[in-house]
Amino acid sequence: MRFRLWHVPLRLFTGAFILNSGLSKRNADLDTAKHLHEFAAGAFPQLADIPPDRFVQMLSTAEIAVGATLLMPVIPPAVAGAALTAFSGSLLGLYWRTPKLHEPDDPRPTPEGIPIAKDSWMLAIGLALMADALPFTRH
Repeated sequence: MRFRLWHVPLRLFTGAFILNSGLSKRNADLDTAKHLHEFAAGAFPQLADIPPDRFVQMLSTAEIAVGATLLMPVIPPAVAGAALTAFSGSLLGLYWRTPKLHEPDDPRPTPEGIPIAKDSWMLAIGLALMADALPFTRH
């Protein structure tokens, strides 16, 4: 694992953003938990059976884990990138499965979808961190 300066801002800012998001959900009230759960279950019906308070705790824990993974320099970039790719991929799945977030049969976001469409940048960051670990990308 070689230190690369260009990884620092990607991991630092993305990790801090996701960690903050997870920490802010840690003590979510029941109305917030219900709203987040309903939104996620609308895109992923298998989540419907999980109680809203349990769902928001699981989401919070996942966000804290991904954020911390990105922020810890001892975690290899490929591992941090894989965690970010999986996390942002699930958010983009939510985006694509929720019709009101994008134009019909078109990835362009509606005004309601813009906050989630930005997760495409996190996917790009995760893929870049993983790609940098490939042997043919080394100098």
